[in-house]
Amino acid sequence: MSARTLLIVIVGVAGVLEDLTRRRISNWTSGGAVIAGLIVHFAQKGWSGALHSLLGAAIGFGVFLIFYLLGGMGGGDVKLMAGFGALLGDGRIVPAALLAALTGGLMAMVYLAVRAVARRAGFGGKASESIPYAPAITAGAWLALVFEM
Repeated sequence: MSARTLLIVIVGVAGVLEDLTRRRISNWTSGGAVIAGLIVHFAQKGWSGALHSLLGAAIGFGVFLIFYLLGGMGGGDVKLMAGFGALLGDGRIVPAALLAALTGGLMAMVYLAVRAVARRAGFGGKASESIPYAPAITAGAWLALVFEM
């Protein structure tokens, strides 16, 4: 397993755990991912690699910033996608974002179905209106790695 792949796995696990337990993703996780991505890409391909890493971070941030501004996503999710963008680079971040959106849509459908069944069964307690999105973002990044091979 390459250093980049290992970092993507570690960042994904950290982001998911933070989002599921605290409902926020720390700047240490996403910022660390950006720094690690820049370092790894620079070590592999010099300044050209660092540029591709920086572009990946900007693209990941920009794509999800739209959803944040529309109120459909938290700021931690946007920064996490920027971190994955730095690690994946500009060539893999768009597929990762599309896969994250697809995974997130599937997770939302399952969540809504389970919530509807629970309400009909009399377990209609106050449910959160938001769904942690780090699992979908992580799944998108990991699937982008799989399709890269």
